[in-house]
Amino acid sequence: MRQQFLGVTPTPRRYAFQHAGLDRAEHLRKDAAALDACWPDAPVLILDVEGQARFAGSDDQPEFPRGGQCLAQRPEIASFLGLDEGGQAWFALPAEVLPELPAQTLDLRSAGTRWAALPAAVFAQARALLHWQQRSRYCGACGGALVLERGGFCARCPQCGIEHYPRTDPAIIVAVSDGERLLLGRQASWPPKRWSVLAGFLEPGESLEQTVVREVMEEAGVRVDACQYACSQPWPFPSALMLGFHAQAQPQPAQVSEELEEARWFTAAELRDGAVTGEVRLSPSLSISRWLIDDWLAQQP
Repeated sequence: MRQQFLGVTPTPRRYAFQHAGLDRAEHLRKDAAALDACWPDAPVLILDVEGQARFAGSDDQPEFPRGGQCLAQRPEIASFLGLDEGGQAWFALPAEVLPELPAQTLDLRSAGTRWAALPAAVFAQARALLHWQQRSRYCGACGGALVLERGGFCARCPQCGIEHYPRTDPAIIVAVSDGERLLLGRQASWPPKRWSVLAGFLEPGESLEQTVVREVMEEAGVRVDACQYACSQPWPFPSALMLGFHAQAQPQPAQVSEELEEARWFTAAELRDGAVTGEVRLSPSLSISRWLIDDWLAQQP
């Protein structure tokens, strides 16, 4: 498929987890002495078994405990997340290793809209990393128990020597337009009147552009003529990376598929008026899907 630049000026990006985040400082992951020295004063993201953060302070102004307040010595299970702009190290820790936990809890979706950009991005990183660790306890090749190394970013099998690394699942998310209308779909499990752009995971051997074409055809029966990459968003629910596209298609009927309850074209006026009247409920501002819709609307008269 021919890739084509669409010639639009994107709107400012205002979705969650887009902060530059921490300097991952990969060179420190093997330096146990350096990590031990960082531990006492380092902010620690504590995550419970449900993936929620545990902290002090308030939901809008979280206060993270320091490593020395959690445990006197850095445990091997503590994951080194990186360094902030001031050179401060950050760690993540599963809640079950602590004798006492901070009282406040908050899920990642809520933190993405309520916390400052940096701690929200750090929470997203910690959530994805610890989710992988919890599900990577045994070697897929020989069944041996895995040992975490490199600051929590590698799980090595002492039995066969294979190293396992965190996985991220790439998925496309695409705003398809026929020049005057935007293609949206809704799933049966969503709240009434909720609509969003189409999305789907890459399959083996596919390019991103091929995935855009396949997913739009599978979900809505619409053939894409051209697409252009727009932006990306880490989506650690639990471990995806959303790769946003704008795409063009010829005017053609949308079809219902097994994946969607309904798919249809909307004019800019229908989306704007529907958002005011409540007849159309768009994706929340947390997600890249809403940014893609707003970006398309910004280009329409």
